Amino acid sequence: MNMKDVFTKYTNDVIATCAFGIKINSMKDPTNKFYVYGKEATNFPIMKIIFLLTFRTFGRIFNVKIISSHVSNFFKDIIRTTIATRDAENIIRPDMIQLMMDIRGKRERKELDIDDMAAQAFIFSFASLETTSTTISFVAHEIATNPDVQVKLRQEIDQILEESNGQVTFEIINQFQYLDAIIKETLRLYPAIILERVCDETYELPPALPDEKPFTMKKGMTVWIPAYAIHHDAKYYDDPEKFRPERFLDSKMYHNSPCYMPFGLGPRMCIANRFAMLEVKVLLFHLLARCELKPCAKTMFPIKFSKTSRMTPENGFWLNVQRRSDMNPVFESTLIKGIINS
Repeated sequence: MNMKDVFTKYTNDVIATCAFGIKINSMKDPTNKFYVYGKEATNFPIMKIIFLLTFRTFGRIFNVKIISSHVSNFFKDIIRTTIATRDAENIIRPDMIQLMMDIRGKRERKELDIDDMAAQAFIFSFASLETTSTTISFVAHEIATNPDVQVKLRQEIDQILEESNGQVTFEIINQFQYLDAIIKETLRLYPAIILERVCDETYELPPALPDEKPFTMKKGMTVWIPAYAIHHDAKYYDDPEKFRPERFLDSKMYHNSPCYMPFGLGPRMCIANRFAMLEVKVLLFHLLARCELKPCAKTMFPIKFSKTSRMTPENGFWLNVQRRSDMNPVFESTLIKGIINS
């Protein structure tokens, strides 16, 4: 199956619930507008955003938009309707909209209006739908093409399931050290970000090569940081092209390292990085507890990246998914009870 398609539907439904406060099932209803418009909003030509990031003034003059008006109006209407319904019926839910509703009337500066709330909720979707689903796809690919890694991960999952008697909580999900290392190593190999910063003060960089001149970054200059190149630099990582999750278990040097930046660095790093990691861990836990991932005829190994889209294989993410013959009996009984109760 095409893993990216499945994982995009999953991340879309998570965003719908946690950011917009609505419940949908994109697996059963792949034509729902939230999923269709969400994909449309994130599947923009990469050159378009590069142009707007580079020539912001021209973008404003010629009114170039990344998101179509009918898409932005759809998401704005969701926010407006949700807020009106909750106010009228005194509904409280643990999601992003509720957090923004709760601070109404408590801000010393500009009050949040519908446009502000819609923008905040939409950037949550815009920033995480494509990046998170792509990250999960790469993790699944590496697990499938590295059988020793998959065996070790399943052992960790089964052991923790035994110790927790099949119960899965937030605290238990965060106990998976090897799963955490697999995700971090995948993010090292395939960082899904364009890291941009504005130079705060003039600074002279030393020559990149002996026969070149220094380069001066001026205050206010926009700087693009090549995370992929840094993550693949042998100066910082031993055997950088090899998928080796153990590097994040064996050493603490990569934690809080300036050479590891899948979510950016510093005070302006991705505000939702812990949410994204949890989202990835929950899905992979449930998937690997139940299923085994294997390469298929369409699996590309080694990966050749597409030249027309963001970091994805030329022919997509294709794997075989098989039910585990050795599924943990404690978890299997818990799963069956859940299906019966639902």
